[in-house]
Amino acid sequence: MERLQQSLHEAPIVDKDGYEYLVHPISNGVPMLDPALLREVVVGVTQAADLDVDKIVAPEAMGIHIATALSLQTDIPLVVIRKRQYGLDGEVALHQTTGYSESEMYINDVEEGDRVLIVDDLLSTGGTLAAVTGALDDIGAEISDIVVVIRKVGSSALDDTDYEATSLIDITVEDGEVIIH
Repeated sequence: MERLQQSLHEAPIVDKDGYEYLVHPISNGVPMLDPALLREVVVGVTQAADLDVDKIVAPEAMGIHIATALSLQTDIPLVVIRKRQYGLDGEVALHQTTGYSESEMYINDVEEGDRVLIVDDLLSTGGTLAAVTGALDDIGAEISDIVVVIRKVGSSALDDTDYEATSLIDITVEDGEVIIH
C-alpha cells in the first residue's frame, strides 16, 4: 500500500467549519486519481476480501470506481446502491445518515440468499454501511464481507451492527496531517 500511503500524506486537508476534511482521489475523486493507485487499491481489496460471492455491492458514489475495477478483475457482477429511486420490482429503500448528510438510497438486483461483498471507499461515521447492512439483512442477503479502502479510526455506527469492515489502511487526521495507524 505504498502508493496509498504516499497519496494520503500528500492529500489536501480543508477546514469545514472546524472539521478537518481529507480530500483524496479514492474518497472524493479529486485530486485526479492515478490509475496505478486504483490498481494498487483493487489488488489490496482482492487480497483482503472474501471473493466467494454472487455479487459485489457498492454504495453510490465513491465506492463505484473501486467496485467497478474489482468487478472487471474478478468477473463478479456489480450492484450499485443508488441515491435515485427507479421503482423497479423488488427495489428496497434505505435511509442513511452520515456525519454530513442524510438521504434515501435504493437497492435493486439483490435477492434473498445472495452472497454479497460490500465495497466502499471510506468508513468514517459508519452511517452508510450500517444502513446498507440493515437493508441487506432485511432482504435476506448473506453479507460475506465488507471491505473499505480507508477507515478513520474511532467509533462508528457500524459498531452497532453484527458486522465488521476490513480496511486496507487506518488513519486519523490531526492538526492538518494524516496519521497512518
